Amino acid sequence: MTIWHPSDDGHADLSSHDSFALGAPHNTFARLRREAPVAWCDYADGKGFWSITRHQDILDINRNHQVFSSAHGIRMEDQTAEEVLARRTFQETDPPAHSRTRMLVAKAFSKPMVAQFDEQIRTLCREILDQALAEREFDAVQRIARQLPMRMLGRIIGTPDEDLEWLVEKGDALIANTDPDFTTHVLDQADTEAYRLMPFRSPAGADLFDYARSLMARKRAAGDTSGVLDLITQPDAHGDVISETEFRNFFCLLVAAGNDTTRYSIAAALHALAHQPGLLAQMQQGDAALWEAAPDEFIRWATPGMYFRRTATQDVTLHGQTIREGDKVMLWFVSGNRDERAFERPFQVDPRRANNRHLAFGQGGPHVCLGMWLARLEVRVLLQELLPRIRAIEPAGAHAFLRSNFVGGIKRLPVRVVLK
Repeated sequence: MTIWHPSDDGHADLSSHDSFALGAPHNTFARLRREAPVAWCDYADGKGFWSITRHQDILDINRNHQVFSSAHGIRMEDQTAEEVLARRTFQETDPPAHSRTRMLVAKAFSKPMVAQFDEQIRTLCREILDQALAEREFDAVQRIARQLPMRMLGRIIGTPDEDLEWLVEKGDALIANTDPDFTTHVLDQADTEAYRLMPFRSPAGADLFDYARSLMARKRAAGDTSGVLDLITQPDAHGDVISETEFRNFFCLLVAAGNDTTRYSIAAALHALAHQPGLLAQMQQGDAALWEAAPDEFIRWATPGMYFRRTATQDVTLHGQTIREGDKVMLWFVSGNRDERAFERPFQVDPRRANNRHLAFGQGGPHVCLGMWLARLEVRVLLQELLPRIRAIEPAGAHAFLRSNFVGGIKRLPVRVVLK
């Protein structure tokens, strides 16, 4: 068996964020895929849950929203009905409610619309790389991976450039709310009861909502109807408009997920280039077919959203285990994306991997990621602009992962580059 990290003895506590502090516990996931693909896991902070670790099972469950619902929350923590309603985004709904909200913004994130950003992204990448590569040695997360999604976020939601650093810091505090490097209100280490009705149970949610409300007031006063925020506030096909709470939660989700997931995909790609011999040369010799396949392979490799929760609406049996109505079910995308049944050599980056049915975008169901075309484009263009400039990229110190079992990502990545 591949030993991913010696600290993972194959029996890691998947409910503990500390189990993921050195990266995902892939030895544990490999054992579960072999021995217990539907495994009951205890949870010190609440009700236990079922872990689903095989690719095909995850795909099947993700498609079946009638039996495995998103409406009771998508994270591991238990929530009261009041908390679910207060913190709900369209991610925490099932069709048809999910579909109505999704249709309001789907066009803005469609493949044809995103393709129009190509040159804008390319220009941003050149500016970012000009500054980073001049230093020769730097933290690739801070100087490259964080910069591109942050600046694109501003274009999509229509915020001034001078606000972006603050917005991203607040987004980090939300989605990385289990890592003390990003928040003073660490979810499992501090009393967050006062914020239980805020997105991600974080005070940053209130700050972001105040900002969004002010931004929309300024846009309306100026007659500016451009951007995703204006789309989400339009009446749907039934004439209904989203509530103030729904708008707040959508904005928080857009800032957090729209920035962090792409950042960690880029960081994983740079980490792979620095650590996997021959990968840089292979990428530099790439043709159109490679560039079509490579972004999805790096996103599979990263799997920033490591799991999403579903809740069983009825009793169901899978692999001899009976999942009861009301049970929490964790779909471990990070495990499915390393499943030997679905991927040849899953622990190796293959930029020409064909028929890459990875799960990083939540494929197979109604919740497939709205931002997938943008994420693919950003990863592709960033690498296309970087690789012709360098002869080598290598580690310049120890990298560090987020302390989170929900968001998988490298938060520090010291590298040294040799320029051409």
